[in-house]
This record gives sequence, C-alpha cells and structure tokens, in this order.
Amino acid sequence: MIRHVVTFLVSTAFASVVVAADDRPFPAHRVIGNTYYVGTDALATYLITTSEGHILINSGFDETVPLIQAAVESLGYKMGDVKIILASHAHSDHVAGHARLQELTGAKVYVMRGDDTVIASGGEGQYLYTDSRWPACQVDRVLDDGDKVKLGEATLVAHSTPGHTRGCTTWTWQESDGDKKYDLVVIGSPNVNPGYQLIDNADYPDIAKDFAKTFAVLKELPCDFFLGAHGNYYGMHAKYDRVKTAKTNPFIDPEGYRDYVSEREAFYLKTLADQKSK
Repeated sequence: MIRHVVTFLVSTAFASVVVAADDRPFPAHRVIGNTYYVGTDALATYLITTSEGHILINSGFDETVPLIQAAVESLGYKMGDVKIILASHAHSDHVAGHARLQELTGAKVYVMRGDDTVIASGGEGQYLYTDSRWPACQVDRVLDDGDKVKLGEATLVAHSTPGHTRGCTTWTWQESDGDKKYDLVVIGSPNVNPGYQLIDNADYPDIAKDFAKTFAVLKELPCDFFLGAHGNYYGMHAKYDRVKTAKTNPFIDPEGYRDYVSEREAFYLKTLADQKSK
C-alpha cells in the first residue's frame, strides 16, 4: 500500500476546510452501469468502460497511480484497455499522475483549454500554486466548452467551469439502468480556495467572472448522480456504506447536487463581497 501525505481542499455540502490526510486505497465500486469509482480514499478517479476500451477521469498524484491500477484490476478490467485520460482540473492532486498513467496505458490525454498548457508543462502557469510541479504530460487533444468525448458506447460532454482553474471541467454523460436513463455529473470544482483573490487579480483577471459563469452552468445541468473531483463533495463514504442495504442506488442525489452548488455559490458570493469591502 502506498501512503502519501497530501494537503487539499475538501468540500462537504456545507463546509470547506483544508485538511491533511494519509491517502490510502478505497474499495473500487460501481456507481451505475459502466461507471465505476476507482479512486483513493481522498482523491476521486472514475472509470467508464466500453466495448472499445475505457476512459479514466483524473489520475491523482504520480504516487497514487498504482492504487488506481489496483482498483481497476480489482474490478476485472485491464489498465492497458484504457484509451482516454481526462481531468477535472489541473491541480497536482488530480493530474500529477497523468504522465505515469499515459506511459502505463498508452492512452490519449484530452484537456480543456486553459488547463492544457499547465498539464503539458508539468504545472507551469497555474494560478496561486506556482511552486507545484509534476511530470510533464503530452496533451493529445485540447477541448473547448461543449466538446464531446466518444469511445464505444460512451459519450461524455466537457463543460467549461473555470475559476478554480482556467480549464476546470465538469463532465456529464448518461447511463442506463433497465429502460431508464440517468444523468451523471462530475463537478470539476466550484471552490474558492484559501488565498484566491477575486478582486484586482493581476495573475487571473477574469477569476470572478469565471466563477460566476461556472455557477450559471452548474445550475442548469440535469443531474441524477452527483459525483465530483473529491469524494467528499458528494458524501461518497456515507453513500458507499449504504450500497448493500439501500433499496435504491444511494448515489442518486439530485437534491444533494443542488444543495452543494447553492452552498458553494453562496460561499463564492460572500468571499467576493468581503474582498470588495476591504
């Protein structure tokens, strides 16, 4: 088991705090249909399987890639069948493992415009986290808002939801259960981290406008299954504990999605107002 000490922003439905945790394995599990959670206890990674290969969203740290591989293989899938690697946003806890994962699988890496050069350079050009670096990774396709990523039976839509990073991406797609289709949403991140400057920001002049755009987008997305870049966004641990006993899929949570977006927007607006008053 790999133990990697990390510091990151964790958001519950109603709070944001910085915590330190030992990253450790978490049981791989089906969310619905061909969508699986294969991340660690702290960092979310999603596997979408198809007849033509598989898609992974997020790689975590370089050191946590073996945990992702073990999770994928525990489900009976092969890492060599991963064809596309995607990202929620270009911070090290979500993309530092991209290069290692790309080398391991030979997969293509697709990144939203704004985060593409950050990932390609190994962290250069980030806002605020200027000292954070990781192995550079070849970017094979630069995405724009609304672009579709298709593989086999899966079609994912990339939604530009900037602010947290310039290319922060929220992913949506559909899964079927019987004759019913469900909308899945993986929120990239709507969080205003400690130290984010929303007013008179020379390094990221449009950061406040970008956050405002993100909340407008998120409020319009249809959502049945609420997922995110960290499991804490959507209460993964508690929902996973209910999988075996719940009569309905515990990951179905449209109300939780709306509450989370609303609370994060309120936090953004309060932070904006506070900074304007200074």
